[in-house]
Amino acid sequence: MAIHTANNRVDWVDYAKGFCIVLVVMMHSTLGVEAVTGQSGWMGAFVEFARPFRMPDFFMISGLFLARVIDRPWRVYLDRKLVHFAYFYVLWVTIQFVIKAPSFAAEIGWNGVLEAYLLAFVQPFGTLWFIYVLPLFMVLTKLLHEMRIPWWITLLGAAVLHSIPVDTGSVILDESCSRFVFFFCGYVFATQIFSIAAWVQEHIALSLVGLAVWAAVNGAFVFGGLATLPGISLALGFLGALAVITSATLLACSRFFDFLRVCGKNSIVIYLSFFFPMAVTRVVLLKLGLIQDSDLIAVAVTLAAVGSPLILYWLIDRYNFGRFLFERPRWAYIAPPKPASIPAE
Repeated sequence: MAIHTANNRVDWVDYAKGFCIVLVVMMHSTLGVEAVTGQSGWMGAFVEFARPFRMPDFFMISGLFLARVIDRPWRVYLDRKLVHFAYFYVLWVTIQFVIKAPSFAAEIGWNGVLEAYLLAFVQPFGTLWFIYVLPLFMVLTKLLHEMRIPWWITLLGAAVLHSIPVDTGSVILDESCSRFVFFFCGYVFATQIFSIAAWVQEHIALSLVGLAVWAAVNGAFVFGGLATLPGISLALGFLGALAVITSATLLACSRFFDFLRVCGKNSIVIYLSFFFPMAVTRVVLLKLGLIQDSDLIAVAVTLAAVGSPLILYWLIDRYNFGRFLFERPRWAYIAPPKPASIPAE
């Protein structure tokens, strides 16, 4: 039986999304600190350990509830699954360019800044590529569904595309080939995934043993330099995604790590805006020199980058100002909006 919150959200899904968004922020924070300091430590090792499953799980979770809405009329479906993300992509890529424009202009000139901004609409910019590619997956899956393509054919093709070296230089094409198989599995095997979560709730001891075995296997392949090999990367992605789901289900049995649930519930808020507090915190800590250990700096930057967007969203909600940053205004809908305003999905 899935654990639900009062508003009918599935708790373990929020924990899984929270776990993943923290891993994403941790990666960017840690690699940024290491690039500046030239030092690496246990944070870098953990980021490397999470590489095989960090994004696969994010995409798998994103596909879980698609079957419930895939038969909606095209206008409503496109509004919820394409226009929704397009609004936030355009808004936040513009915000990022406004913030970074002076430094860009110093390097490439203002004409170069404009060209880079326009290019961002066909070549996703920076950390925002996820919300560019995800709606394309949703539209593609509905097209395949309406064309009645057997799911196993799509799954086989997606697995092959993941396993072959697709490196065209196009973020859209390369990431789609690498990630679609996980999103499609979340859609096709949603019932089985929820059954696994229910089993975990009833078999906690066995689940913990399984997690320990998985961690050892994942670590052996990652630090043995084998994790990116064709076939192995696919297997590690699936196993890691299941491990995150297992961990999230166990965490949902307790409120001790409730912060992860909050992060998952507001994962898109964090994803859209973590870049700015991350960069500011890194610069301030390195300039002040109060912390010498690069791992501690990376931890502090990660906490600031995760927490600041949540504080910002809380202030927006409290004072009812700036909601357009994380909630679509009515003019940005092409179908009637949902009855209640909620954070971006």
